[in-house]
Amino acid sequence: MTEMKILTIPNLLSLLRLLGIPVYFWLITNERFGMAVGLLFVAGATDYLDGKIARAFNQGSRIGELLDPAVDRLYILAILLSFLQLGLMPSWIVVLILLRDLFLGGLLIVMRRFAIAPFKVTYLGKAATFNLLYAFPLLLLTRIEERWISDLAFIFGWAFSSWGIALYLVTGIFYAIHGARAVVQALSSRL
Repeated sequence: MTEMKILTIPNLLSLLRLLGIPVYFWLITNERFGMAVGLLFVAGATDYLDGKIARAFNQGSRIGELLDPAVDRLYILAILLSFLQLGLMPSWIVVLILLRDLFLGGLLIVMRRFAIAPFKVTYLGKAATFNLLYAFPLLLLTRIEERWISDLAFIFGWAFSSWGIALYLVTGIFYAIHGARAVVQALSSRL
């Protein structure tokens, strides 16, 4: 699973999702919320498919293990920034999520300096990301004019967001503890 395969279908799907981020910003800027929701659903579907294909056809790779969660983080960042601009999410929630990702990003850099492998994504981490990436299109649907759809989207969007945010923060704490322990072990072995 840790081979350096680059041109695999899962990696191409991750790159396709990455290319969708500027398109998402363009759609939001031009108030094409329905199309932005569609793009987020396509991104979510390709995120699901890349993992399924990697496992089913033995196309897992080290690059894919890094690229897939990195693209997820970039999508979450893009969506949060747009939600902040649109007033769809309180700034304190956005700040909490961004601080979690910044802290873990810094921890990964430290771990890399000590030649510690990055942490594997856990089931809870996947569940957190799934909940957030499922909730975000629903929250974006609250911007459409059809009132009953907007109201339902608000209820379900915040239900999934609440679970997603909670799991995202809990897994952030788990990853931080795991990473800090690995760094402390690496430091103590050098003494």
